[in-house]
Amino acid sequence: MAHRKTRLPYLLVLPAVLLFAGFVVAPGIYALVLSFQQRKVSGGLLGTGGSTVFAGIDNYASVFGDAELWHSVLRMLAVGAISIPGTVGLALLFALMLDVPRTRLGRFSRLAIFLPYAVPGVIATLMWGFLYLPATSPFGGDFFGTTSVFFSVGNIVVWGAAGFNMIVIFTALRALPPEVYEAAKLDGCSEFQIALRIKVPMVRPAIWMCALFSALAALQLFNEPNTLRPLSNAISSTWVPLMKIYNDAFVDSDLYRAAATSVLFTVMALAVSFIAARLVRR
Repeated sequence: MAHRKTRLPYLLVLPAVLLFAGFVVAPGIYALVLSFQQRKVSGGLLGTGGSTVFAGIDNYASVFGDAELWHSVLRMLAVGAISIPGTVGLALLFALMLDVPRTRLGRFSRLAIFLPYAVPGVIATLMWGFLYLPATSPFGGDFFGTTSVFFSVGNIVVWGAAGFNMIVIFTALRALPPEVYEAAKLDGCSEFQIALRIKVPMVRPAIWMCALFSALAALQLFNEPNTLRPLSNAISSTWVPLMKIYNDAFVDSDLYRAAATSVLFTVMALAVSFIAARLVRR
């Protein structure tokens, strides 16, 4: 009986492990294999035949020398510089406001702030896209300019992600011992001083976690610019790295180059996660 109990946890997590292996590990290994291969065309000028050959690190050398890829990385970082502070800052502000004892309509406010996270990214981007278009927008201004397009994309990311991060920080605030607040009030601290000097330092791990989520989301930026691309000439088909990978794989039919780029960005995402986890642990 005891032996069966020890095996029960492994049986419960087995479906998740199999799904992870089938849909994450196996495609990752396949992409890694493809990244070391190339398509060799034969058959003269017509190129009627071809075979897959081992290419070594040629694909990776081509990726590192691709200026358009590095331009897309810079555009991704520009959007991240807007979306990460905006998402975490608004999430922290909303969580602190909802944690005040005299807050009214707290449940409704939490639901209203969290609701954009439940809207699919493509639908949310289309909604904002029509608000940005001069022909349909009730606001004035050029939202698809050379510089303003970064803020337009960043705004959609912040609008959709702030609610989830707010819940994370708000949950951490609710877990704090109320005795700390009572002692601070006896010392004459105002609600603003309690929030700034007690709440924010004590929920710093949750804030770092939200920053990690936002950084990983910035690395995976695809839906928002890809959906806005038909509405604006300011967004190209290779505007961010994932769009570049998609274009290489399914437009230029260069799966091997796309696989090499995917492997590099997987390593980058793992590095960001590792660094952020070390910061949170400290």
